[in-house]
Amino acid sequence: MSDHARSAEGPLYALAGVERRYERGGVQVLAVHDVDLEIRRGEFVSVEGPSGSGKTTLLQLLGALDSPTAGSVSFDGMELGRASDRTLTGIRARHIGFVFQQFNLIPTLTAAENVAMAMMPVDTGGEERHARAVELLEQVGLGARLDHLPSRLSGGEQQRVAVARALANRPSVIVADEPTGNLDTRNANEVMALIGRLQAETDVTVVVATHDPEVARQSRRRVQMRDGAVVDDREA
Repeated sequence: MSDHARSAEGPLYALAGVERRYERGGVQVLAVHDVDLEIRRGEFVSVEGPSGSGKTTLLQLLGALDSPTAGSVSFDGMELGRASDRTLTGIRARHIGFVFQQFNLIPTLTAAENVAMAMMPVDTGGEERHARAVELLEQVGLGARLDHLPSRLSGGEQQRVAVARALANRPSVIVADEPTGNLDTRNANEVMALIGRLQAETDVTVVVATHDPEVARQSRRRVQMRDGAVVDDREA
């Protein structure tokens, strides 16, 4: 791959002394500080903590959506803070699948079209995009909803489409920020069970940010954050 060659050895992520500061209204906010963290390939990790704990900022750094103000974030052996914008765009498109709390589906596109859109940046042919979208939607239990617009899908179904979209380009990692935040308990449990099943089937790395201990319990490693720092890191 021209923008980033995958390495078979070493951790998928290696964070060393990571800090992220923001300025808000002339005030410096330390969102993440002094984070040392490694995430291995094929792990299912939850990053948990209350609002303001730094977990969303950490996920943005892992997703190559933001850069640290100090320290280093390496993805598959590449230090993201030194990568060009073009390289980062390629990494996000090809190697990282995103799932958000708000689903972020395009309302005028069907479920299949929403999934297929994720493959546009990697120059996949139209027929191949459609076939892959159908395959993924069938995997997440939405084979009968291919032509439905998001407005005709329940919240749980919309998040299933988002999970399928995240897997479209066979990424190395899925980064999910509060993926159950807009769902009731039943749908939240179903979506997390789905993510867990797909992770086991594909061996994709999964990192989920959540404030919900019930969601975190479904992961196999739990990283807890408070006030921007990692305060606990243990196998579940």
